[in-house]
Amino acid sequence: MKIWNRLIRISLAAALSLCVTGAAAQSWPVKPPKIILSQPAGSPPDIIARILADKLTRTWGQQVVVENRPGGNNVIGAQAAARSPADGYTLYFSTTAALVTNIYTLKSMPYDPVKDFMPVAMIGLSPFLIAATPSLAAKTTAELIAMAKAQPGSMAFASDGQRGFGGIVGDMLKVTAGVQVTQVPYTSSAAAVQDTVAGRTQYTVMGIPSVINLVRDGRLRPIAVTSARRLPGLDGIPTLSETLPGFAYVGWFAMVVPTGTPADVVAKINRDLGQILADAENVQRLRDLGIYTEGAGTPESTGQFFASERERWARVIKGIGMQPE
Repeated sequence: MKIWNRLIRISLAAALSLCVTGAAAQSWPVKPPKIILSQPAGSPPDIIARILADKLTRTWGQQVVVENRPGGNNVIGAQAAARSPADGYTLYFSTTAALVTNIYTLKSMPYDPVKDFMPVAMIGLSPFLIAATPSLAAKTTAELIAMAKAQPGSMAFASDGQRGFGGIVGDMLKVTAGVQVTQVPYTSSAAAVQDTVAGRTQYTVMGIPSVINLVRDGRLRPIAVTSARRLPGLDGIPTLSETLPGFAYVGWFAMVVPTGTPADVVAKINRDLGQILADAENVQRLRDLGIYTEGAGTPESTGQFFASERERWARVIKGIGMQPE
């Protein structure tokens, strides 16, 4: 009988705990949540985060605050998010670098991308564009490769940093195509792009927002996009994989929270982001910023995507011979 009474007390306590948790999730948020990101105000990721914050503010009835923590290869923002309370009131608008490539390009980090965060939702893919100076004779990927092979070491491409995605993808293109091309890293994408416009470098590997206006007005010639499929609105630009089968590398953005955040709160954030990302107007707004959303997915599918990306980029970093620093 004592054992039976004890089991009853345990069951009642568990039921009460579930009721309290459920009630907390139903009332969440009762104060303003914040979205931390690792980029400065006015950058494309910041604009995207603020679009999402505005939509979530309307959905939740609480002002969603965007907090910029730029610098340190995304480390500053990621660390701040990882050390925040796991109560659902801190979201981290993450890049591929923060959750994946920093593992392989940095010797040490003050946060663990795998253990410190729980996946919530995918936001969108961020493909790169190979764009050439108009004076370059090559107009296609095949012609660009042929020219580089005919003149080993005579060509150069501009990037926004050797350890940035443009630099990594550009180096992987060299390895895959078997060509000798010099990477010229710049401290800013604007400077890199302008030197390609002027012909001081033959082509650049950049995120679409950095080059698309120059492509449209004819100051840069589009060669290829790095996505697996041609992009809506840019259908006339072929993919690199059409010439180099399997060559498809993109950056991406995702929403994560500190590990330990209540699962029902995670589910609510995922569900609400899913509705925002399914809206045609929002899809177009992100596309105008060079972000191509395929929906929020689920926390589980997002986590599986992270795992596959860690394997994928590990091969890339090894393939180009980059050492952590």
